[in-house]
Amino acid sequence: MSTTPGDSSDRPVSDAPAEQSSESSVPIESATSHEVPVRRVPKYQTFLLIGVIVGLVAAMILTFAFQRSPQEIDPSSGDVYFSPGQVFGFLLLISIPVGVAIFGLLAWILDVRARKKTHTVRVDKVNVRVSEPDAEAPHTAGSSDKEDNL
Repeated sequence: MSTTPGDSSDRPVSDAPAEQSSESSVPIESATSHEVPVRRVPKYQTFLLIGVIVGLVAAMILTFAFQRSPQEIDPSSGDVYFSPGQVFGFLLLISIPVGVAIFGLLAWILDVRARKKTHTVRVDKVNVRVSEPDAEAPHTAGSSDKEDNL
């Protein structure tokens, strides 16, 4: 025969300690009210990432739009042939910082415009604290599991 936590042998003899612990744990509430400015702000990281992506796409388009073959190059006039990979790398060095700068400037302009549309909102903060009295150690689940397995 196994014992379960709900058996009469595990129940307290009197219910007085349980009632006493529920009465002594009265929640204590305190409320404060503040006025807080609220406005919408653009995420700079998102704008900068979009600038990187636009710069990458622009470099790719420019690389393949103006690609010249080695036969079109006249070395006697001082022209130098660069492979498409080299041209793409050079254009990345230029287009990514330009894209980041343009989209960063756009985010900053949107941020300045959002400052003009700031609203003040009243918020209430409620703190609830429950003071727990010194209670007996609770019955652990590990010890009842050991009894059930026997």
